[in-house]
Amino acid sequence: MENSSPPNNNVWLFYPNLIGYGRIVFAIVAMFYMSTAPGTAMFSYALSAALDAFDGWAARTYNQSSRFGAMLDQLTDRCALLALVMALCKFYPDWLFMLQLSAVIDIASHWLHLHATDLSGASSHKQSSNWLLNLYYTDRTFLGFMCGGNEAFYILLYIRAFWAGPLIFNFHFMSIFPFIAFPIAFVKSGISLVHLYTAAEMVVAHDVKLRVEAAQKNQ
Repeated sequence: MENSSPPNNNVWLFYPNLIGYGRIVFAIVAMFYMSTAPGTAMFSYALSAALDAFDGWAARTYNQSSRFGAMLDQLTDRCALLALVMALCKFYPDWLFMLQLSAVIDIASHWLHLHATDLSGASSHKQSSNWLLNLYYTDRTFLGFMCGGNEAFYILLYIRAFWAGPLIFNFHFMSIFPFIAFPIAFVKSGISLVHLYTAAEMVVAHDVKLRVEAAQKNQ
């Protein structure tokens, strides 16, 4: 008779979740230094973002995917980016509204999408019947390009706030790079709006289903 060890069900200590806790620590360090030490802040922020790839690898390798881990991952991503956008609001007050809008769209779309996934009973938040979201979640190259480009836009804006570079034809050299990355961030916000709409459709469909079932029971 073969010896079989019981499965590890201590979700708190799953390897990907341990990596997730590390991501949170680095994100908090980045937040603490964002106004005073940009080098330390960006190093910590980049390290937190880079570890995102490893928690997914650990979840797949050790069969330790969990809903808690997925939510922890999403919350860390969203809150870290929100903290960076909040810092940018300080450095670029003239762009306050647009930065606020980008943060609101990002938070609202991902929150509703994650909640709608739970209501629908889907096994992963990376499943969608919408063709654009399906491409976004299933094509890792496209997903990496959009997420990386979006992060790059905000990080480059942050760097420019401290190191604008020399003036070239009344245009700061470091302004070139966020300008190049802006279209990716703009499209990413568009995808987030699609997230928001399709998630709202899923929640409404769930409401309708519950109402129909309740009406049938009362007949």
